[in-house]
Formats: sequence, structure tokens, C-alpha cells
Amino acid sequence: MRLLPDTHLLLWGAVAPERLSALARRLISDEQHELSYSAASLWEVAIKIALGKRDFTTGVAHLRERLLANGYQELPVTGRHAVAVAGLPLIHKDPFDRLLVAQALVEDITLLTVDARLARYPAPVRLV
Repeated sequence: MRLLPDTHLLLWGAVAPERLSALARRLISDEQHELSYSAASLWEVAIKIALGKRDFTTGVAHLRERLLANGYQELPVTGRHAVAVAGLPLIHKDPFDRLLVAQALVEDITLLTVDARLARYPAPVRLV
């Protein structure tokens, strides 16, 4: 199974793995799964660090290095993803989360999230 953890799961896995649920840890650590991260998540982290958000303290370059070192594949943002965002119902207002949902749809990859609202999208989204 191809998995795309949302930004919070990526950050927690990198700096606070104890915050991950048992299910999230099990899915992410299963070597049968192909792990990806979205370039949009790095963009979100960069913006939120610049805004001084409390949960965003890990440097973007360091986070990217750790993800790549742990076998994650980088998923770039494409025009197809942007077009897919336009077709999403307005269940969630966060533009980064909406882009992750669009990427999951276009790429047929399961988005892992801790956000119950995000899990309401008609996409391959799994609440963990």
C-alpha cells in the first residue's frame, strides 16, 4: 500500500514519535508499505515556522533529510493536483490539507491523517 502521511504525522514521526497512535506507528513502520511525503507538507512547515507556530520547530531542510534517509519518496505538487483541488467539496478550509487530499486522489495513494474532518473527503483517506 502507498501511504502519504499528513504534515502533522510527518512532524510527529520526526520529533515526537510518542504522539503517533499505535495504528499510525504500525502503518508507517510496515516495510510492505511505500511511504511518500508531499512537497506541500514541507512548504506548510516552512510557512508555519516563519509565522512562529508552536508545533512547527523542526527545520525544513532537516525534516526533508530525515524523511529521505528513512526511505520516503518525495511527491511533487503538479498541475493535475491543483486542478483536483478545484473539484473538492469545501469540507476542509486548510489549503495544504486540501492539496494533500487532491494528491491522494490523483496518485491513488492513501492519505493518513489525525484530522477527522479531513477523513470525511471522498478520497483514499485513513484516520489514524
